[in-house]
Amino acid sequence: MIEDLLKETEERMSKAVTALQNDLMTIRTGRASPSLVERLSVEYYGALTPLNQLATISAPEPRLLTIRPWDASSLSAIEKAILKSDLGLTPNNDGKIIRLVIPRLTEERRQELVKVVARRVEEARVAIRNCRRDGINDLREFQKEKLIPEDDFYRGKDEMQEATDKFIKRVDEIGQNKEKEIMEV
Repeated sequence: MIEDLLKETEERMSKAVTALQNDLMTIRTGRASPSLVERLSVEYYGALTPLNQLATISAPEPRLLTIRPWDASSLSAIEKAILKSDLGLTPNNDGKIIRLVIPRLTEERRQELVKVVARRVEEARVAIRNCRRDGINDLREFQKEKLIPEDDFYRGKDEMQEATDKFIKRVDEIGQNKEKEIMEV
């Protein structure tokens, strides 16, 4: 019973880590990466559609992204979505393909991005702690209902804390790696 609860809690914590990794992929660094724009929502025939479902995104050069839509009529909608996004990039449209030149990041912009990363890492830590809190509350319920003895409650609580520490350490490592990547010139 406790093992099942721990396993479920660790799965939820793992999902928080995965969500952080996916979130940090969209933060711009000095080099071009298709993950920067692939989740961008584009208004396509009245529905918001992720860009990676409308076009092929590639990085032929370290500072260039190319977006080749499968439907040429979606070109202007993709262009509008890029302009509306918080990426700060200006698309170059030649009628068939959109080119996004990734400019070098200024030191000031790098510092802003590091703050964004720190905020997202903290949100992931909070999500992991919330998973721990929910797990401990479930353990308390088990103890109140006399499903587990008090010793098992405290053992489960300690194991829950160990899992929390492990996942928070992983989140911190991911955040430090992203910050290092952003500060790289």
